[in-house]
Amino acid sequence: MELTLQTPSLLFPAVSLLLLAYTNRFLALAALVRSLEGNYRQSHEGKLLDQIHNLKRRLRLIRNMQLAGVLSLFCCTGTMFLLFFGRVGVAEVVFSGGLILMMSSLGISAEEIRISVRALDVHLTDLGEMREVGTPEHEPRRDGRSGV
Repeated sequence: MELTLQTPSLLFPAVSLLLLAYTNRFLALAALVRSLEGNYRQSHEGKLLDQIHNLKRRLRLIRNMQLAGVLSLFCCTGTMFLLFFGRVGVAEVVFSGGLILMMSSLGISAEEIRISVRALDVHLTDLGEMREVGTPEHEPRRDGRSGV
């Protein structure tokens, strides 16, 4: 396969969209951490601290996803630069590194999604247990209608 200027340029839109998605995830989690931290300062509930630690781990993963994505984009740009100056052999090595970095970023993303889903499963299990125990918000209302 021949590596041309067009090959690395095909990755620019994909990498840009991934970085945007990663940034949105990061901002959403950062806002949630700030909110939970405020709640924890008021209640000192241990479960909130566990959630904050989980979110902190996810934020580190997202940071690493972003770093790998940015380095991948940097490699694609470097590849184009090298191809422009006729350094095809070096460009192939740099482009290969960029692809590996992109795969790393996607792998880290899969791990972050797995952790996120596991945390949601814990919340759903807790909600199911609360319903079985009969918490006030799930008990029948006085007017005979369900509280759910």
